[in-house]
Amino acid sequence: MAKAATKAAKSDGEVPVPRLKERFENEILPAMREKFGRENRLSLPRIQKIVVSMGVGSAMSDKKHIEEAASALTDITGQKALICKARKSIANFRLREGVAIGAKVTLRGARMYEFLDRLISIALPRVRDFRGLKLNAFDGHGNYSLGLTEQLVFPELNPDKYLRPQGMNIAICCSAGSDDESREMLRLFGLPFKNPDEAAA
Repeated sequence: MAKAATKAAKSDGEVPVPRLKERFENEILPAMREKFGRENRLSLPRIQKIVVSMGVGSAMSDKKHIEEAASALTDITGQKALICKARKSIANFRLREGVAIGAKVTLRGARMYEFLDRLISIALPRVRDFRGLKLNAFDGHGNYSLGLTEQLVFPELNPDKYLRPQGMNIAICCSAGSDDESREMLRLFGLPFKNPDEAAA
């Protein structure tokens, strides 16, 4: 049934709405309106973009590593990765200005919701010894960052192709301006935060 509906949507020229976007409009916004006591939906927090990045220090000695990281990011996000170059030279790190040292992808719109859905429902449960996300990884302006030590938690990657372990950083940029409001919104999206009692312990 799902495949038939997808084919019908494609034949009609309609793009299917991501599951999390529908949930945000129908469930999360009303819940936040009631919780924060604000009727204007434009004043409620929302996710503006998600930035997925990889720092590849070993690329200074082997350029293939940066190509592998960019290819992995492209496979994970469905969007071509941007190669990041060093802005200045640092002698202690043997780093020269203009050398490629990382890759990133900035997701907005439907791809952002689809990536967040896969992160919550597929990738995080596959992390070894996962006990929940940190509650205090906010920057004071409502933006949340988390790190993954292994890229292969995403099933889109072929383990036979990506043999070298590579971590990544995921930054969720929110419009709230407040850590507490962003935390509540992300919890409604389904991000598995640690219980406050466990975090304190």
